[in-house]
Amino acid sequence: MALRRRALLFLLLLPMFRYRILAVELYSTNVNPIVQEFRRAELSCIITTTKTLSPRIEWKKIGSKETTYVYFDSKLQGDWANRAELNSRTSLIIHNVTRADKGIYRCEVVAKEDARIGAEININLTVHVKPVAPKCRVPQSVPVGKSATLHCQEKEGFPEPTYRWYRNDETLPLDSKTNSKFQNSSFTVNPKTGTLVFSEVQKGDTGRYSCKATNAVGDAWCEALEMEIYDLNIAGIVGGVMVVLAVLLLTTVGICCAYRKGLFVKKKQNGNSYKTPAKPDGVNYIRTDEEGDFRHKSSFVI
Repeated sequence: MALRRRALLFLLLLPMFRYRILAVELYSTNVNPIVQEFRRAELSCIITTTKTLSPRIEWKKIGSKETTYVYFDSKLQGDWANRAELNSRTSLIIHNVTRADKGIYRCEVVAKEDARIGAEININLTVHVKPVAPKCRVPQSVPVGKSATLHCQEKEGFPEPTYRWYRNDETLPLDSKTNSKFQNSSFTVNPKTGTLVFSEVQKGDTGRYSCKATNAVGDAWCEALEMEIYDLNIAGIVGGVMVVLAVLLLTTVGICCAYRKGLFVKKKQNGNSYKTPAKPDGVNYIRTDEEGDFRHKSSFVI
């Protein structure tokens, strides 16, 4: 009875064994390779079983909008022709990897003599990029008691870097309250955004501030910038305001007094004033008691 059961089980599993033997299968030693930019990347694709002596091999880069051939018709395509090669017939090696090479690559094998003639495997290539010098923004001067925010940002590195701030080359904690050495300060550091925020700056916060961006590949610094904390002269400001108000008040009083005294009113001309009429050239006029009117001089030439 037991022998019959074993024989029946073997007959049931025999088609599965036969299918497995005749099917092309692929394997990868690393489906998620991570490499540093400008290094060498190996995309492993290995044929484990096939009865086809010369299967057709293709590599494609799968994009969100389009698919690009890397290896097709037994030739490397495009930019990969100058910096890529096949290794052990199916694996793909890319030299001088750039950040543009990151993405999903598909290895496809077609074996016409196998029962299952096609197989494929996806390789997700990640390229790590070292950070470049971050851009830092530091206020030059801030009055005591006011808030201040310092910025540090870098956009090239991958994975995204974390940030650390320094004052006079000394590392600042993420929170000034956690370190007794900085108990007279009131700041917090956000390592993800790169911001250093002071709620109320003090004289002791004066110094040269620099920032470092770090990821799995390396780090980079920004140039140190000076921030000066100065005392706000309240008495001087109040005194200056009072002087300005006093000047304005005296000016106003002076103008009012001038108006009252009539210094800004023009005098009217006398209505009986006589203006001698203009005389034509070459004519003189005289008046006698007898005639009671004007007559020409004897020198007048007609």
